[in-house]
Amino acid sequence: MSDKHTLTMDKPVEKSLLDSGAQGLVGEALDRVEGPKKVSGKATYSAEYPIENIAYGFLVRAPFAVGRITEIDMDAAKAAPGVVDVVTDFDRFIRNSAQGAVKEAPVQGVRDVVYFGEPVAIVVAERYEQARDAASLVRIVYDEGKGSFDFEAGISHADIPPDGAAPATFEQGNIDKAMATAGVTIDGDWTTPSQNSAAMEPHASIAMWDDDGLTLYGAYQMPSFDRPSLADALGLKPEKVRIIAPYIGGGFGGKLGIAPESVAAAIASKTTGRPVKAVMTRQQVFDATVRRSNTKQRIRLAADRNGRLTGIGHESHTSNLPDEVFFEPAGIATHFLYGGENRKITHDIVRLNRMLAGSMRAPGEAVGLLALECAMDELAEKLGMDPVELRKVNDCEQDPEKDIPYSTRSFTECLDEGAKRFGWEKRNTTPGKLREGEWLIGHGMASAARGNMLQPSEARVVLNPDGSAVVETDMTDIGTGTYTILSQIAGELLGLPIDRVEVRLGDNAFPPGSGSGGSFGAGSSGSSVYLACESIREKLAKAMGVSPDDLTLKDGEAIAANRHVALRDIIDGAIEATGRIEPGEQGEKVKQAGHGAHFCAVRVNAVTGEVRIDRWTAVFAAGRILNLKTATSQCYGGIVFGIGAALTEELVHDPHNGKIVNRDLAEYHLPVHADVPHLDVTFLPERDTHANPLHAKGIGELGIAGAGAAVANAIANATGARVRDYPITLDKLLGSLPPV
Repeated sequence: MSDKHTLTMDKPVEKSLLDSGAQGLVGEALDRVEGPKKVSGKATYSAEYPIENIAYGFLVRAPFAVGRITEIDMDAAKAAPGVVDVVTDFDRFIRNSAQGAVKEAPVQGVRDVVYFGEPVAIVVAERYEQARDAASLVRIVYDEGKGSFDFEAGISHADIPPDGAAPATFEQGNIDKAMATAGVTIDGDWTTPSQNSAAMEPHASIAMWDDDGLTLYGAYQMPSFDRPSLADALGLKPEKVRIIAPYIGGGFGGKLGIAPESVAAAIASKTTGRPVKAVMTRQQVFDATVRRSNTKQRIRLAADRNGRLTGIGHESHTSNLPDEVFFEPAGIATHFLYGGENRKITHDIVRLNRMLAGSMRAPGEAVGLLALECAMDELAEKLGMDPVELRKVNDCEQDPEKDIPYSTRSFTECLDEGAKRFGWEKRNTTPGKLREGEWLIGHGMASAARGNMLQPSEARVVLNPDGSAVVETDMTDIGTGTYTILSQIAGELLGLPIDRVEVRLGDNAFPPGSGSGGSFGAGSSGSSVYLACESIREKLAKAMGVSPDDLTLKDGEAIAANRHVALRDIIDGAIEATGRIEPGEQGEKVKQAGHGAHFCAVRVNAVTGEVRIDRWTAVFAAGRILNLKTATSQCYGGIVFGIGAALTEELVHDPHNGKIVNRDLAEYHLPVHADVPHLDVTFLPERDTHANPLHAKGIGELGIAGAGAAVANAIANATGARVRDYPITLDKLLGSLPPV
């Protein structure tokens, strides 16, 4: 039986076992342990499992935006070659044309359509191509309704988010009075468009049923949370659902919750009596999964002549479907990044019949800092002040709203180190005046901040008689390095080379992990592995007759009391333990966040408006860095996201029906290699004893925070033109460029 070692973070963990580890794994820039499997094609993704008698499903989507379906004509599709069935949940009882039987199935409620392209049926066939072609033959008969598609028009009657969604409004002092009495002010609107996560792997599910219930191979980031969601959608108990997701080809929030193909595949498999594979096309991913909401943000800054903020306002409007509780929390970092006694931060939802809005990498900070950090730059310009110095003046020792200390706060250190590495003292100080031929040269910077979170997580660790170890948790690896990091933690604490540790992930058969999201994955799942290994260390120490503090584990040996004993000679059978971490009072007693600073140099063509990024320096502080290579890679990815948000990424909605116009990677413009310079990323030494026993904080979303604003500020420095409507495309610059 496995012992369960639980830690609730009610107080700091002052001493971490990783501080005295002898194996030398944690913190190193180690290669991904699963890398060879991925490059050789041996890592099995959700659509790749070889399953006998499998049928292929293709989603049928509503060809209108708002209205009520009156009939689904399936006759032509059912008569098409290879078609097994056309499955809808239009009625509670579904007729299986292949078997002539009537079966009960859960109702998903898609008779009433609320956005263009909402999935309403699935065609099942012997081959994918047959299902795809037959899907085009399904005819949807409907009564069209009146929808809402105009974001600006909807602002006047926007909703305050419902209770329980998240704190949406905060007011302290009097921002209006602060603006009226300030020495210098900024008051402006910034807009950001809808965006798509655009992960490499499309959403995909394989569903099959047996006496134990449903097994779903799915591309999902959080199996322990998605399991009850899928069960609820299907009218099942959670224990009757098993999600398997060992490898996921990127998620960025787009795979946090279940998507339509999983439910459709499950219903189709139950109805047809066969395993069903449903893989979304790229266009379906864009049309029918989740988007980052567009925003309109009003930023107000009030400061004295020395640059100290006396007031800060961040009022945001975002969009979502009717009745949805999620809103893009654009002001989330504004709560704690800078001081200022008078504060107002609000979020309102404009109800639109556009595809569902939800979490996308760094929800809130990614778009909120595009506005706040550009407003700070404008304030520095008005004051005639160095933008770095302005931010340092407004650094603070405790949370300006909650009156609690920061767990760690290396913000000023990040600014100073970044400025030094970049050569900020040599920057262009006169906007629009530095040029080389046709190219205008500019330098910009922005702050980075991302709150740190801890989620409940469990992991089981088994130390085998041969001195190898196995780690099991349904935590996932979405390309972030989870397999490697958990191998490092277990290897460090058990004194094993990394190739003696096997990590098994992404299966509800394993203990429930935190899942990959919110930058809490490594800290949460890593802590549960830490606790399980701590329990095993205690058992080994007892077997050696010493205190755990006197035990050293290295290279498969236990070292204590002048003895070196191989682990296999101590273990009488496998030693197993389960670790569980839970958030506690530390989440309220201190403010936990990672911080950083971005610096970049750009060139803007004075004739065409083309923007090229020449150099990039970023410095971050995020507690203990568990793997230097994977952490750096995460920051690279975040910066590339920021470059895309600043220059190219925009989901375009048809104003007549909300339909997404640019629904593939040819028309939704992501940054490519030519758009990204060499990225110089540095981490400052830091340990956060309040965060978890690893002393580590999240890094996956910190890199994107503020990155786009650094680009926008550099463009303004190069051209003298401020563009507040993202992305900053050529047409928005051309009219403001200085003469050649």
